Amino acid sequence: MHYRRFGKTNLNLSVFSLGTMRYLVSEENAVQTIQQAVDMGINHIETARGYGKSEKYLGTALVSGLQRAQLYITTKIIPTKDVSLIESSIDESLENLSIDYLDFLAIHGINTWEHLEITHHGIRALQKVMDDGRVKNIGFSTHGPLDVILAAINTDFFQFINLHYYYFFQRHAPAVELAHQKDMGIFIISPADKGGQLYTPPPTLQNLCQPFSPLELNYRFLLSDPRITTLSVGAARPQELEWPLTMSDRTEPLTFEETEIFQRLESEALQRLGTEKCSQCYACLPCPEDINIPEILRLRNLGIAYNMTRFGKYRYGMFENAGHWFPGKKGNRCTECGECLPRCPEKLHIPSLLKDTHQRFKGASGRRLWD
Repeated sequence: MHYRRFGKTNLNLSVFSLGTMRYLVSEENAVQTIQQAVDMGINHIETARGYGKSEKYLGTALVSGLQRAQLYITTKIIPTKDVSLIESSIDESLENLSIDYLDFLAIHGINTWEHLEITHHGIRALQKVMDDGRVKNIGFSTHGPLDVILAAINTDFFQFINLHYYYFFQRHAPAVELAHQKDMGIFIISPADKGGQLYTPPPTLQNLCQPFSPLELNYRFLLSDPRITTLSVGAARPQELEWPLTMSDRTEPLTFEETEIFQRLESEALQRLGTEKCSQCYACLPCPEDINIPEILRLRNLGIAYNMTRFGKYRYGMFENAGHWFPGKKGNRCTECGECLPRCPEKLHIPSLLKDTHQRFKGASGRRLWD
């Protein structure tokens, strides 16, 4: 297991962190999974108030023999300016976890300008819990748009960021760079699942990535970047840690062969999509119908280029069902008003592509697991 400095916190974290959102089986299973992760070198465990019983399960593991001094623990609370709620939430988490301080507290979901403003109003309470030692470092997680993320980083209040950023989603590259410039710890969340459901890739994608697996290449894309400290692995059972952690010493720069495969993937996308490829410039926004045009067209790109239809349906089904965690309306809401057309540098006929994507991916609606 390799370890990296988590920005200005000056703590060295394992390059894989154990995420606990999927602890839905049993307390015994959760404790076994946590123990297995620690035995394999993981020293950072992330939980949250909203992740079911995960805080209590982790607390049970801690009183069952885990060495608190050898672990770094993150929990998360929702944005609020209610000073008493901030303190009571932290105290309840400490009780659930059976510990007397948190290494990291993340504001869970600074996804909108309102969330950022609310958090700003609660800074006095957050500073208090740092001053009295209940919390050592404060950061934030986000599923929000890039401009909100950059503004949150630029407050200079946070020590770390939990961020979505993968090979198949590089929109947040400026946030990675700005956080690095600010010496913030950078924690990439859900690289296997939100990164493309790469644990069950379609045959087309598997073949294009040979002799590697798609998930292996995504891990290498992230681990080879020295700005990134750690990646989440959301194992629900001990055995689910075995293969991901074989990557825990693969932090060297990308090899020539790996770079060639990334180039192959880009070439395949260009060939399959032709003049209908969306470059993800986001110039089409805002949409008067609140359609998340770039994300819909990104899913279309992946579906056509690599046959990632299952992933496309999974994410597309979240629209209109996940609130600010995955905002925007579905493609069938397009009224063909035409406002986006002159803003598109590629001259895509966006209304037609939105309707095409809806036909490809419409199906059962989804929701966030921890909701």
